[in-house]
Amino acid sequence: MCREEASELSSLKPQLEELGVPLVAVVKEIVGTEIQDFRPHFAGEIYVDEKKHFYGPLQRKMGGLGFIRFGVWQNFVRAWRSGYQGNMNGEGFILGGVFVIGPGDQGILLEHREKEFGNKVDIADVLKAVKKIVPRK
Repeated sequence: MCREEASELSSLKPQLEELGVPLVAVVKEIVGTEIQDFRPHFAGEIYVDEKKHFYGPLQRKMGGLGFIRFGVWQNFVRAWRSGYQGNMNGEGFILGGVFVIGPGDQGILLEHREKEFGNKVDIADVLKAVKKIVPRK
């Protein structure tokens, strides 16, 4: 998840709290001050999955040639114009995603897998999925 997307998801924090749904990020590594630098953009808990279990047995990656894709450059320019800057630290090739997961048997209510670097989830879709969560009794 990029900083731009983290900020957009964090804007939902008041609605999520009202519905009793936590906002959580799972990151794959700790590199320098990355997590501290990310915190101002993300209003939820941040967990580190160094073994990458959450990323699944088939990690989706985009190699260096991904940087020649037009969509990647559009995403980069969009984020830059919005005042967000990334960096070139860390592994950087595993694609991320956003999930809305309900309790128990509800499972995954929304699954957005990044198609290319900077591909963001629609926060309206996130909110719609969150509203489908049935709280445990």
